Amino acid sequence: MQNQWITSVGLDIGTSTTKMVVSRLKLVRSSGALNLPRFEIAERELLYASPIYSTPLKNGNEVDAQQIWGIVQQEYEQAGIRPADLKSGAVIITGETANKTNASQILHLLAERSGDFVVATAGADLEGLLAGKGAGAERRSMQIRGAVANIDIGGGTANAAIFQRGRLAGTVTFHVGGKLIQLNAAGTVTDISPSILPWLKASGYNLKAGDKLQLAFVKDICAAMCRCMMDYLAGRTHPDQNMPLLSLLNGQPLTTAVSIEEWMVSGGIGLLMEAKKPESLADMTLHQDIGPMLAHCWNELSSEYPIRRIRADQTVRATVIGAGMQSTEISGATVHLDASLLPIRNLPVLKLDVTLQMLEQTGLLAYRLDELMNSGASLFDREQSPPFGLALSGMNNLTYPSLQYLAEQLHASFVHHFPTSEVLIVICEMDIAKALGQSLARRSGESPKVICIDQISVEHGDYVDLGEPISGIMIPVVVKTLAFPNRAEG
Repeated sequence: MQNQWITSVGLDIGTSTTKMVVSRLKLVRSSGALNLPRFEIAERELLYASPIYSTPLKNGNEVDAQQIWGIVQQEYEQAGIRPADLKSGAVIITGETANKTNASQILHLLAERSGDFVVATAGADLEGLLAGKGAGAERRSMQIRGAVANIDIGGGTANAAIFQRGRLAGTVTFHVGGKLIQLNAAGTVTDISPSILPWLKASGYNLKAGDKLQLAFVKDICAAMCRCMMDYLAGRTHPDQNMPLLSLLNGQPLTTAVSIEEWMVSGGIGLLMEAKKPESLADMTLHQDIGPMLAHCWNELSSEYPIRRIRADQTVRATVIGAGMQSTEISGATVHLDASLLPIRNLPVLKLDVTLQMLEQTGLLAYRLDELMNSGASLFDREQSPPFGLALSGMNNLTYPSLQYLAEQLHASFVHHFPTSEVLIVICEMDIAKALGQSLARRSGESPKVICIDQISVEHGDYVDLGEPISGIMIPVVVKTLAFPNRAEG
């Protein structure tokens, strides 16, 4: 069959909310008749979007798996689909939920009951990346050939992802969210998250549970919170010289400064920006928190910055994604591997296009590898072995000295950034896996063990399954491409 339609589902289990979408995807064959089938997503239709549910928790440390599965079953019925109808999908746990003790078990429980899905636990950086793609920032940065930031602001954190000409340029997370300060209808503070207390103190706000706040005072706090974050993203201040900003950061600051041309906001706060300005305590405490005022302050302050504010393609559903396609390819006979390490499922992929300039031993290759490894360490679990698969493209007419230089730099960078990883996986487009794998193995010794396969085309952000060898030498590889909604889909 040359073209086909498949049904895909995306489930996002977040700190505050859980939601699901069902999509219909048209896959068009892009490979030649004599090659193994490879498909691209040609059309997408949003079939169904669930209501927004409060994420069910057993206690502060555990997600309620049975309630989550109950939501999924209920929404399958509402959407008129059965698990057997699904050909692909993605289950992503985001926000603070990713830190719950049973997060991993829930991921795989849902995936097993729902089909052969992509499953992932997203830390702040990966969550920001996924939201930025879903909101349209990556695509927009390619259109304007510049830098676009998406700030995904939810209940407890704001995850900013900056894309430059389609490439992720950096991520940073702030203790900014609608539920950090909770109030009742009378304006009385019912709860303050411990994560925002350092910023409140550094900014001169003496706030505690039981205090009764006026509308103007809440606006002052929200405006200061937004301004602190916006000043940093706009390059006006740095955490080294700004104690409130330092306390507002959740994790590491941006590694490189990027001049942002446009920004957009997704998440629950992005959705609230479309609502009217809160003009009373009743308006402001609609959700028993500061969310509506936080959204209004961002709207109001945006005009003070030389950065165009644009509308996100998706707001609250920006991170609800599906696996767009799953195509099987075969890595040929020139592979280097230890069969005892296979199979490996749901391995995220980072990609590096190796140019001739990088192989000229000027330090450029080391710089780009270091940049990529830093990105992998922030996006994925550093303790996971392997943390990701490194896809290499380019390298036409590679010479023996160039191959040895590539192996030397790649090995040195990987073991420096992931010293505890027991496995290094390299996926090559060109037919060089045996030679490159052997060169890497000589440098690795007993650890890390090296799997190097070739003749496989993958993209940055794909997930792959590596199967057990066929006839001892060929590796079946399932490539899973994440599909994000766009505004045209509703």
